[in-house]
Amino acid sequence: MFNRNSCFAFLAGLALLGQAVIAQAALPDFTPLVESASPAVVNISTKQKLPTRGASAQIPDLEGLPPIFREFFERSIPQLPDGRGQQREAQSLGSGFIISADGYVLTNNHVVADADEIIVRLPDRSELEAKLVGADPRTDVAVLKVEGKGLPTVKLGDSSALKVGEWVLAIGSPFGFDHTVTAGIVSATGRSLPNESYVPFIQTDVAINPGNSGGPLFNLAGEVVGINSQIFTRSGGFMGLSFAIPIDVAMDVANQLRTEGKVSRGWLGVVIQEVNKDLAESFGLERPAGALVAQVMDGGPAARGGLRVGDVILSMNGKPIIMSADLPHLVGALKPGSTARMEVVREGERREVNVQIGALPEEGDEIAAAGAGPEQSDNRLGVKVSELTAEQRASLDLQGGVVITEILNGPAAMIGLRPGDVITHLNNQAIDSAKTFGRVAAQLPKNRSVSMRVLRQGRASFITFKLAE
Repeated sequence: MFNRNSCFAFLAGLALLGQAVIAQAALPDFTPLVESASPAVVNISTKQKLPTRGASAQIPDLEGLPPIFREFFERSIPQLPDGRGQQREAQSLGSGFIISADGYVLTNNHVVADADEIIVRLPDRSELEAKLVGADPRTDVAVLKVEGKGLPTVKLGDSSALKVGEWVLAIGSPFGFDHTVTAGIVSATGRSLPNESYVPFIQTDVAINPGNSGGPLFNLAGEVVGINSQIFTRSGGFMGLSFAIPIDVAMDVANQLRTEGKVSRGWLGVVIQEVNKDLAESFGLERPAGALVAQVMDGGPAARGGLRVGDVILSMNGKPIIMSADLPHLVGALKPGSTARMEVVREGERREVNVQIGALPEEGDEIAAAGAGPEQSDNRLGVKVSELTAEQRASLDLQGGVVITEILNGPAAMIGLRPGDVITHLNNQAIDSAKTFGRVAAQLPKNRSVSMRVLRQGRASFITFKLAE
């Protein structure tokens, strides 16, 4: 007979077994998705002719590349016997997927960059030579074309509908193993990465490795919601942080490449920075949010539309700007010539500014700084400043401002100011001369965050500090 303890143990075991069965039943079955989607996922290999041995050109040292956000596939350079005049080839491997029955294929730009030959291998092991239709390094998207009719295609989804915690699945060729399937969840959306201003990445914990680049990321409906593009790694291998380009962004780029041969993006013409707690306090904001305008490009869309240095942009066309990195994503998605309606905080008051968006130029202009002219010393901040000459103001496109000539002991040294830095605003007031600087500095409040706009090597930013009693 069961005693009381045995009965309790038996019931507890049944309960645990029931929970395990329920948990197993709740896990998704990826089998139908893989069977239906796999035929449209392809392997991409490339060849690039390298300089002959003994030539002046040097092969890049891959070991010296930064480990964080390195490109997925690495060029595999075959070891050839030593000898001059021998032609060598670099090979690479990646993934892609077919988006149209007549042979258009989507992949990453870095998979096919500088390739002399591109081969697309289908699931039936047949190989087709591909032509590069167009590529966009800024989003890392490339469009290929192979000859074919009635080819299998993927279903395209809506990446804007993705939710954190949602199941997703990747199919690709990591390390050359065709049609490898890995699964995980969406860890975050709208993620910004260093030097990637125009892509609001999808972050997942799906296992991604070299060779997965350019492969599709599916939702449970079997729809492509992203292109696997990057990983965060300190070892060179997967560490649980993978990033995919949203399919909405990728398809907009692909369609422009197919029809126009290039990609047009919106441009505002500002330099922005994050609003931290101290900056929020100094600008009278209730909480740190928005994009602080640190610099307005002369003659750019923002200048023509009335945006000013010190404006904090809180929303664009009704979409909130929580982090400063949200703004480039929204601006880049707008068509040149369209109007952006922005809510900004200026001098403590909210107002609306309408700006006609321009076209993103190929390269930005940079300016440099120097200093000379009448001096003003203010030991309260611990700096000596002088007025800019007419030539310096013209080169910097400034109406005023002062340049730091010497750093003394005090707050300036503590916050990292340097000789040569140009101060254009202090405590939300424009500095048009050394005399104005001295007056404003003498009236700075104590034990409260104070903002200062500084130009260093042509780049503007706001910094904050506090004066003690």
